[in-house]
Amino acid sequence: MTAESTPALVQSADTDGPAQAGPSAARGPRARNTKAYLQYVAGKIAGAIVSLFAVLVTSFFLFRLIPSDPVKQMTGGRRVSAQQLEALRHQFGLDLPMWQQFTNYIGDALTGDFGTSYQFHTPVIDKITEALPATLLLTGTAYVLYTALGIWLGTRTAWRNGSRSDRFNTAFALTLYSIPSFWLGLLLIIVFSVGLGPIPGLFPTGGLESGGESGFAYVMDVAHHLVLPVVTLVAVGYAQTLLVMRSSLLDEMGSDYLTTARAKGLRDDVVRRKHAVPNAMLPTFTLMFVNLGHVVAGQILVETVFSWPGLGGLFYSALSVPDLPLVQGLFFVFATAVILANTLADVLYPLLDPRVGR
Repeated sequence: MTAESTPALVQSADTDGPAQAGPSAARGPRARNTKAYLQYVAGKIAGAIVSLFAVLVTSFFLFRLIPSDPVKQMTGGRRVSAQQLEALRHQFGLDLPMWQQFTNYIGDALTGDFGTSYQFHTPVIDKITEALPATLLLTGTAYVLYTALGIWLGTRTAWRNGSRSDRFNTAFALTLYSIPSFWLGLLLIIVFSVGLGPIPGLFPTGGLESGGESGFAYVMDVAHHLVLPVVTLVAVGYAQTLLVMRSSLLDEMGSDYLTTARAKGLRDDVVRRKHAVPNAMLPTFTLMFVNLGHVVAGQILVETVFSWPGLGGLFYSALSVPDLPLVQGLFFVFATAVILANTLADVLYPLLDPRVGR
């Protein structure tokens, strides 16, 4: 009998028996951990609800600061009498006191009604639903590509820290990360759409399709239009993912558990793949969920540059009027996607790192 087993025997003797004490002792910490996790999740969900309500309030007042009259913008510069302008303001509820407009907006928004677009004369939710697939196609494709590429290259460069490939990839990523996405998009259009010198125009300047295609030809046409905007998003997104993954893996490389794994005779590839990378993934995991929210939120500038018929281009079009119901609805959808993605990351994070949420 060892000295370490003595306290356990003493504890067993003071209870009704080891058969009863063992399961209760095992259930106690597990129950406490489950309760703490549920409290942690409840707190995150409550914070998300408060954030969503704050977004509703902000979206109402923020866009009313734009120095423009939406009714005059809707007339398109045509001569309209004062009575007609007043009739339009009454039709869209713009003649009501601000507090009444606010309460009407909050009440309708809580039921999923964001009003009718001034510009398109259709329900806002219908315009959002119509433009959402194009945004998901563009940003979803780019998200999958730059996440996989960034994690793979970030792992390789960090594991070969100081090598020529590490220096090149890091410098290239920093350069791309510092370039505004809309500027890069314009540059790609000039070089690969319009053509520059001996380089012919290979890709469309914008849009989702050429029109008149069906079946497999339609799929190839859409893929052809996707190339340049996807390359633009991937170039910026992969650079951010690579830098985060590289930094977090470098922090792990000096850890004692990696030295122990090597001392056991494990191959370097196994040490990296099964030990270092899973622990270094936590910061990248958070970044992945932040970027996941942007998949729905879209890329307003990139979609505008490439005339992509998604939520970003729709937001730019609505902002130029300003089409207040459409702008408010899109702003709420964008913010909701980011908040939900961050909340989901917060909820799942303790499952990957038990130290979080205790």
